[in-house]
Amino acid sequence: MAVHQCLFFLKNESDAKDVVQNLFVDIWEKKLYNNFHNDVKGYLFLAVKNRCLNRIKSQAVQDKRNEIAMSVGAALEQEQDPLPQPDVEAALREMLHTMKGQKLTAVKMVYLEGKKYKDAANEMGISVNSLKTHLKSALKMLRLGLKEKNH
Repeated sequence: MAVHQCLFFLKNESDAKDVVQNLFVDIWEKKLYNNFHNDVKGYLFLAVKNRCLNRIKSQAVQDKRNEIAMSVGAALEQEQDPLPQPDVEAALREMLHTMKGQKLTAVKMVYLEGKKYKDAANEMGISVNSLKTHLKSALKMLRLGLKEKNH
């Protein structure tokens, strides 16, 4: 039953089986069975549902990161041309070359190297909130720059 419920959310049998298997491993290793009291079915239902929703959310975040990383990575890999190009990658590349300091470092670590916010912040010697501020500022700068290039 748990796999069918999970399959309803994830639409992928392999992912559904992984989520349910990880749940039962956690129940055993973390002794979560002590939380069962009387309603085992209700506990399992909520646990599977929550893990599925967490998996969906984390996949959406990863997809967004991959999308940004591909754009930024393609822009950095290309050689900068002296004449401005109308395409997005050239505009991104140009803006990244003008970006300096911690904004650029944050973008490279998170979107190109795929580091987690916490790891990138630790390497940079700043808090996670400061890292998020640098990323937000850098992405805003990139969006505005692209908007200006298109007009």
